[in-house]
Amino acid sequence: MDEQLHLSQYMSQQQQLIIEEAVKRERKKLLQFIRTRVANEEDARDILQDVFFQLASNHTMVETIENMASWLYRVTRNRIIDWYRKRKTESIDTMAAYDDADEDGYFSGLATIAADDAENPDRIFERQLVWETMYEALNELPEEQREVFILHELENKSFNEIAESTGTPLNTLLSRKRYAVLHLRNRLQGLYDTLIVNN
Repeated sequence: MDEQLHLSQYMSQQQQLIIEEAVKRERKKLLQFIRTRVANEEDARDILQDVFFQLASNHTMVETIENMASWLYRVTRNRIIDWYRKRKTESIDTMAAYDDADEDGYFSGLATIAADDAENPDRIFERQLVWETMYEALNELPEEQREVFILHELENKSFNEIAESTGTPLNTLLSRKRYAVLHLRNRLQGLYDTLIVNN
C-alpha cells in the first residue's frame, strides 16, 4: 500500500498545490545539498523522498509554514543526521586511533551516548547533541575530506575501493581522512568535556 498516494485523499486542493510547488522549486537544490553530505546516490534520493513524505504527512500545516525552503532544509538536515546515526556509530570511537595520547579510548564515552537507544529526555537530548555536533563538524570540512570520512567510516568502503572509484591515490585518501578525524576530534572535544568529563 503506497502511503503517499493515500495521503493525497485527505489534502485540500490548496495544500496539494503548495506541496507540488515546493517539490518543483526545491527538489534539485535539496538533492544537491544532500549529495554533498551523503556520498551514496541511492541513500541521497531516499533521504530526499523522506523529506517530501514528511512534508506531505504534515499537509494540514503547509499553509502556515512561513518559509517553506527553510522548513525543508531543517527537515533535510535532521534526516541526514538520522542517516549518520543509523550508520556505523563506532566511527566516533575510531577517531581515537588518530591521537597518540588516547590510551583510554577518549571517544568511547561519546560513542556510547551516540548508540544509546534509551528514551528518557536527558539521553535523547545528549544523543541528538552528539550527532548534531558531528554533522556540523563534518560540514565544516573541505569536500574531499568529508567525502573520504563518510565513505570510509559511514559507508564502510575500504580505502582501496575509494581509491578505485575516485581515482585518488591511496596516500592522499589516508591523509584526507587523518585531517578530517583531527578536525572532528577538536570539534567534539568541548562536547566530550561537557558530557563525559564534567558529569
